Amino acid sequence: MATTATTSPGLAESAPGANRDVVMILGYTSWAGAARRSRVHAEDRLTLELIDSDRVGRVLVCNPFRSLPAKLVRSALGTDVEPFPASEDRRLHEPTRLRRTDPTGLAAVERSCAAYESSIRAAAERFGLIRPAVISTHPLIAGFGRFDWSGPVTYYANDDLTAFPPLARWRPAIEASFARMRSEGRRAVALTPKSLQSIAPGGPAGVVPCGIEPAEWIEPGEAPRWFLDLPKPRLLYVGTLDERIDLEAVRTITEARPEASLTLVGPGAESARFATLRSLPQVTIKPSVARDRLPGLVRAADVGLIPHVRSEQTEAMSPLKLYEYVAAGTPVAAVDLPGVRGVCPERTVLSPTGGAQFKDAVQGALELGHWTESARQRFISENAWSARFERLLEIAMTPQPRPHPNPLLEV
Repeated sequence: MATTATTSPGLAESAPGANRDVVMILGYTSWAGAARRSRVHAEDRLTLELIDSDRVGRVLVCNPFRSLPAKLVRSALGTDVEPFPASEDRRLHEPTRLRRTDPTGLAAVERSCAAYESSIRAAAERFGLIRPAVISTHPLIAGFGRFDWSGPVTYYANDDLTAFPPLARWRPAIEASFARMRSEGRRAVALTPKSLQSIAPGGPAGVVPCGIEPAEWIEPGEAPRWFLDLPKPRLLYVGTLDERIDLEAVRTITEARPEASLTLVGPGAESARFATLRSLPQVTIKPSVARDRLPGLVRAADVGLIPHVRSEQTEAMSPLKLYEYVAAGTPVAAVDLPGVRGVCPERTVLSPTGGAQFKDAVQGALELGHWTESARQRFISENAWSARFERLLEIAMTPQPRPHPNPLLEV
């Protein structure tokens, strides 16, 4: 399934030196869905960057396939509350189908990807895009799509999706898609070296870790009253409450620091997995706070926690919470995982393993105390999403592949 260099009717060649048009393909969450999660994920931030960037020409943002019945229900209920900022050179494409989820068999995946690509190709032609660079955060489209009508194709990997439990049924198809990417010489950008290694792309590639939005963290604001009323030291975990959290490590902290309060905040707060922790008097488990209250919450914590188990999934992660803890000036206690190691060693105390040893990392982080304001502000400016995406756009929009002798070097 070779990608040709011919120009499709309706899609002319780009003029030399012109800003390149871009097709941004969203993975598993639509534009409206990203708004509901406060646009905190890497693909959400990249989409906003493309919309605002003067480095690109026209931008076509493409939702993943959505179920037509579900879309009609949402429209009737008015749940998609944040409209796309459409303009003369910014458009949203919303393809629909009857089924809700992607098929799992390879032949069916090929048919689904072909139908999706046909839809976005037609939208690109109507928009008058000029050999657009394609950035896909959907792992199947990035490999199974032909894209003989576009410019370079780059897969932007938020995590190693072959190790993501909710996508386990699609693992064979994702691995087959990665093989297609290699054979086509397609490009890839990942958050961690481990994620990039699972793709092993055949074209230009790079590691671009998580970042932060400076406007959210320069002035963190006030913490919720309920958090300030908790006993100090206040130990905090912010993020999805799921199988990644090492329950033994959390219990060990409560035993070693009975005077401390330990708070877990995020989606999954009602999960039965945390019933035992919920029964402990010093543990508070809350659902996600509003995004504009998060910086103040993290700033008021004495230690930010990353008590993750070791798994294929966590080995490939670049935890956003790490950057947010440090941006707030809060010291961090974390299990020693590749995506954590080396990010900000002067503010992060690593535990070689989780479990009972994690309490020692918490003690070390408490001894660090909060960071100086000047150092905190410097970290914010040096780790902004906008700076991260300069490297990504260089890889995705360069007309001809350039040699990258060591694509696993972090930037």
